[in-house]
Amino acid sequence: MEEQPGKPLRHGYTTGSCATAGAKAALLALIEQAPQVLVHIRIPIGETVAFVLHSSTYTQQWGEVTVIKDGGDDPDATHGAEIVVRVSFRAEPGVGIDGGVGVGRVTKPGLPVDVGQAAINPVPRKMIRETVQEVLDQYDIGHGVDVLVSVPAGEEIAKKTLNGRLGILGGISILGTRGTVVPFSTAAYKASVAQAIRVAVKCGCDHIVLSTGGRTETFGISLYPELSEEAFVEMGDFVGFALTQCQRQGIRKVTLVGMMGKFSKVAQGVMMVHSKSAPVDFGFLAQVAIESEASEALVDEIRGANTASQVGDLMAAGGYLRYFERLCERCCDAGLQEVGRDGFDLIETFIISMKAELLGKAARYNYGKMGENG
Repeated sequence: MEEQPGKPLRHGYTTGSCATAGAKAALLALIEQAPQVLVHIRIPIGETVAFVLHSSTYTQQWGEVTVIKDGGDDPDATHGAEIVVRVSFRAEPGVGIDGGVGVGRVTKPGLPVDVGQAAINPVPRKMIRETVQEVLDQYDIGHGVDVLVSVPAGEEIAKKTLNGRLGILGGISILGTRGTVVPFSTAAYKASVAQAIRVAVKCGCDHIVLSTGGRTETFGISLYPELSEEAFVEMGDFVGFALTQCQRQGIRKVTLVGMMGKFSKVAQGVMMVHSKSAPVDFGFLAQVAIESEASEALVDEIRGANTASQVGDLMAAGGYLRYFERLCERCCDAGLQEVGRDGFDLIETFIISMKAELLGKAARYNYGKMGENG
């Protein structure tokens, strides 16, 4: 969905905010023995927001509420999902929080939630705990409650996320640090990339294979079948961010795998390669063709090309494999420029075709750093 002129994009709410609203409403239904229609909560950015409840039921033992996740104008995998929260009294004080059906379980280290726990992140846990405690205090209730968050379609939704790679099994994560979803925000995806790299490090990886998507990741796996699955990270358009995260986490070897469209930009030093962030520079691609001793007619054809993929097809058909090697070399150099010359022992780049055929590869070694490391 593109923003219409004069019409700002609509913010939505995180799964953490939905779960918090559900917890408050479920507790109120239990205490008041009455269905709830609307509930207000305070979100981390300081705003008080209202949630209209999809359903509200109760017994003497528990209250249960369903909130429909509204992602606003953000293309979110969880948009429209049912967040079901059940609250029940318990004898001991405090607020217990757990995940039910469709909320994933953490099975690998490196995430903000301990192994074995439900994938409900720290900020949503804090929101739920504080909001529920406020209601308990308001009604002068001395004992505690258990909060169970479920997402009936969560296991299916999780297939569209990186949860499986992160070691979060059985469903989605309950997330959110702001409480709102910023339309077309890159924050969520970048956070998942950073988490994936942290998990890889915790699992003992010192070589990360960064790909731009599914086909390029599959190619990367074929290059290094001996690496564990945690070593393969889909960075999407965030090349510079992913490289910086690898450098900060002490990764020694990085492999970049991509196609002509995005990596023709990386070769120029463009580190955020979304189509709307940086157009393909056909003048640059033509200059590399000149350096690769392409004919004048072919160089002119490149200048008038429509896509970087078309340029790749032209150069491959002409047998100019050195062209792709030059682009790969420039990608490696741009990557080292991004993180500093001492950032990695080795950075390498592979450019593949739309049919997942290798077009070119190159590597840059830091012999001095490799020597220091033994």
